[in-house]
Amino acid sequence: MAVDRTLYREVPATSALWGTGLVLAAFLVAGLAAFLYVEHHGHVVTGMTNQVVWGMPHVFAIFLIVAASGALNVASMASVFDKAAYKPLSRLSGVLAISLLAGGLLVLVLDLGRPDRLLVQLTHFNFSSIFTWNILLYSGFIAVVAVYLWVQMDRTVHPKWTKPAGVLAFVWRLALTTGTGSIFGWLVARPGYDAAIMAPLFIAMSFALGLAVYVLVLQTLCALSGRALGPERVGGMIRLLGLFVAAVLYFTAVQHLSNLYATEHKGFERFILVDGGVYTTLFWGVQVLLGGLVPLAMIYAGKASRPVMPTLVSALVILGGLAQIYVIVIGGQAYPMELFPGYSVSSDFFDGAIAAYTPSLPEILLGLGGVAFALVATGVGAKVLRILPSNLSDTNPVTKG
Repeated sequence: MAVDRTLYREVPATSALWGTGLVLAAFLVAGLAAFLYVEHHGHVVTGMTNQVVWGMPHVFAIFLIVAASGALNVASMASVFDKAAYKPLSRLSGVLAISLLAGGLLVLVLDLGRPDRLLVQLTHFNFSSIFTWNILLYSGFIAVVAVYLWVQMDRTVHPKWTKPAGVLAFVWRLALTTGTGSIFGWLVARPGYDAAIMAPLFIAMSFALGLAVYVLVLQTLCALSGRALGPERVGGMIRLLGLFVAAVLYFTAVQHLSNLYATEHKGFERFILVDGGVYTTLFWGVQVLLGGLVPLAMIYAGKASRPVMPTLVSALVILGGLAQIYVIVIGGQAYPMELFPGYSVSSDFFDGAIAAYTPSLPEILLGLGGVAFALVATGVGAKVLRILPSNLSDTNPVTKG
């Protein structure tokens, strides 16, 4: 079969592209301004306290890092599982994964208060700390995915190397997400974190969030550049997304049922599931209902390929994922640690009290700045590397080459 040599031709930009670029640039500037404001005044101007030391920037950062792993779903389907329909989309998958991870790490670095302290982490390693392992996993992920992209794009490299590179990237992304989930699973002092289920839960979350972000980015790039995008091609990814959403709900149920079985965690479970205020609302209303059950109902009602539906489903999954990370990160800190099991403790240092936390505007802008950075980096990568075919309609033939 003859190969269409215009498959990766350049597509002219539209005025909408410039408008989108200006919006993202505005968020980048706002994120930089928020960083400078917090760096000058200190973290006292944020909603974070001595009780809640990981705030809204960490929610955004963890979301981006987890989604970065899952953004490689499409590339893995193409090279690891030999699904030819995903091959034209695999390059964007790699670029998006690197961009999302870079955006998440940027938020973390800027939230340190003193970004120069990052040099200490890069030159002094404590291998008994999960944070040290995560630094190696993050930097290694970028290197592995970069090699994976090079193998796919360099025509002088024999195609036989694509699958080994894809398998390595697939295994590395599982290790990366396991490390991120283990940050919480290994914190035994916090009743909301201490659970081995955190690692597989975060892996399932990465599959769902990464694919949802990928679908939205793919649709946006195609719309801005005038590329044809077949509804059935997107519908296949949305049906796959349904399996990932169901897996997230399953592991979430296992997490809370396991905690309810253990007496030491029953107080925290009541806090999250019944009387936690905003955390209970986010859990049941946003995470479970809007981010889980509603998308599943839409997908399995046979509406995945209809106009607007993939966008709506992906947006709801992302909204539910953000709520889930917020409940895990912030809710886990808001519930007090049990300093002396079996005894009631109270003091002027908020011992035994539910910690209050309200995200401040600088925190939100810093997080949105990281999202904007990831999207800008993806757009620039797609433009410079020309990684998207010009025709992604359902009738366009796809080869296994």
